[in-house]
Amino acid sequence: MLEWQDTAILLGRRKHGETDVVVTALTRAHGRHAGLVKGGVSRRLRGGLEPGTLVSARWRARLEEHLGTFSCEPEAAISPLVLEDAGRLAALVSLCGLLDAALPEREPHPDLYDLCVALLSRLPDADWAAGYADFERGLLESLGFGLHLDACVATGATTDLRYVSPKSGGAVCGAAGAAYRDRLLPFPEVFRRTGPVSDADVVAGLAVTGYFLRRHVFDVLGRPLPEARDRLLDRLSRGEWGGLKLSEGV
Repeated sequence: MLEWQDTAILLGRRKHGETDVVVTALTRAHGRHAGLVKGGVSRRLRGGLEPGTLVSARWRARLEEHLGTFSCEPEAAISPLVLEDAGRLAALVSLCGLLDAALPEREPHPDLYDLCVALLSRLPDADWAAGYADFERGLLESLGFGLHLDACVATGATTDLRYVSPKSGGAVCGAAGAAYRDRLLPFPEVFRRTGPVSDADVVAGLAVTGYFLRRHVFDVLGRPLPEARDRLLDRLSRGEWGGLKLSEGV
């Protein structure tokens, strides 16, 4: 019998038979992993199996290739402020959907796991949307498609960075990109962090990360970005975040 225990973020669940559910989770040491939770549809268990919940998970199986069973003990419940705010909840659902769809099974990504845990604790804060943009950039980095935004890929300049190359994901300064600006992506101010981050800054940042997630990950998988991510971007683009503009705070 194989067995391990790890901290995990629950990503999704689906009913299996009449009484059980299959849960998918991002674990710190074992990557995205699935397991059967027996009796998971019961009132006693299902409340602790909500996507976004931080749990201590124990996995057991007779063979490595088997689905195995999960037993999950909640460690940190989702903040009521997140559950009661449409924007924050949309970000949480998008995070879980992207991780569940993009990450290869059973491949550890401890740095990404830590970034996600940090975002879960940050969602109740006023700057949660900028934190979500950081998550998408971190997801690209973990999958091997990181954005290189510290210096111009053409000249090495560290000032006047205005664009991002759609081929390399590297920053391009104004002088080097002027002749090609129609073919370049705008530099995402949300990642520059030189001042307050506006809702427009976050939208621009997610447009860049979404471009590379689509090109390098989801087009390769033959599927679109998760609908939850589209709903999140649409809500931010329209300024509809729990009835508040992002720039108004909470």
